[in-house]
Amino acid sequence: MRRTTLPDWACGVLYVLLVLVLLTGAPRAGGVLHAVGSLLAVSLLAGVARRRPLTALALTLAGATTVVVLPHRPTNAVLTLAYQAPFLSFLAVDLVVGYIVATRTRRVCVAAVAVAFTVQLLVIGAFSHGDYLILNGVIGLLALVASGMVGLLLRERREHAVALRAQEVAEAVTAERLRIARELHDMIAHSIGIVTIQAGVAGRVIDTQPDEAREALRAIETTSRQTLSGLRRTLVALRQADPATAAGEREALAPAPCLGDLERLAAATADAGVRVEVRVSGEQRTLPGDLELAAYRIVQEALTNVVRHAGTGHCRVDVDYGDEELTVEVVDDGCGAAASGSGHGFGIIGMRERVGLLRGRLSAGPRPEGGFRVVARLPVPETAAAGAEAR
Repeated sequence: MRRTTLPDWACGVLYVLLVLVLLTGAPRAGGVLHAVGSLLAVSLLAGVARRRPLTALALTLAGATTVVVLPHRPTNAVLTLAYQAPFLSFLAVDLVVGYIVATRTRRVCVAAVAVAFTVQLLVIGAFSHGDYLILNGVIGLLALVASGMVGLLLRERREHAVALRAQEVAEAVTAERLRIARELHDMIAHSIGIVTIQAGVAGRVIDTQPDEAREALRAIETTSRQTLSGLRRTLVALRQADPATAAGEREALAPAPCLGDLERLAAATADAGVRVEVRVSGEQRTLPGDLELAAYRIVQEALTNVVRHAGTGHCRVDVDYGDEELTVEVVDDGCGAAASGSGHGFGIIGMRERVGLLRGRLSAGPRPEGGFRVVARLPVPETAAAGAEAR
């Protein structure tokens, strides 16, 4: 709970003094005027109600009760005062009760409602007679119930908004975790596959063909450096504690891979023993970063599966820049279904997730003539398509 400041306490004292001035300065005024004056004066308690609502409730109860009690005379003025309805001053109490119901714990709410109801019942019973007793009692009860219901509605609305925000945050965290998992899988699986094959080659020929072993070790070093660079870029993106440092490191790192890096990816795959033929058709142009990154990762994962499972030394990558969609196709003539990597990880699943996020289509399966084929069709955003048509 926030601390009550000195101006709030000063406003609380001023409220009490103002109620006394209204009553003592105009003792012959009607009870309705006194009630309206006390209702206007309760605005001084806004700060106290926000920080210490129970204190504000006690002050308003005291002020409302004083408005009813002080002008009372044990003569026929009793009927006059009842007719002039000084009990309107208890509307200020109802307002504070509604605020407590909307913002405080249930136990505090029950206590506040019970105290307010008891005080109002006693005051109305003591200073209202005849038909006015029932009328004032029913009106006071309805006003208290109405304020409590409004407070409950505001409370439920606030709790619902908090729940929605928490759900949105949880969904965003889950989506980010899945994205990071896909990035790490695509990056590490491809690199580790190449490193494993090159290390095996180097181990077999290190005695008989030292030049070949040296080339294999050089390929391992290059692939490892690229993987470390990608991991570093991912970790920098996750760092939030020091934005300035993260921004400085991010500038020093290479940008995220795109379709322009396919030749380098093909060269790295060739070092692992699989020659890759890259063919590009259509008007080659710059596409949105998320689209190019997804296409690159799909090709990377498909080539990883070829290197690890296809058992072939050749594959083909076709990239078609269409007006409305980008088509990426990876075809090999290896051992068919084994190239899918089923049972070996989450390669195809990660591809489908990437394509699904971009509202595209993916097909992956063995070819009737042998080998394996992966085709991803990614829709091009309207702005990029419009730019291509203009060119």
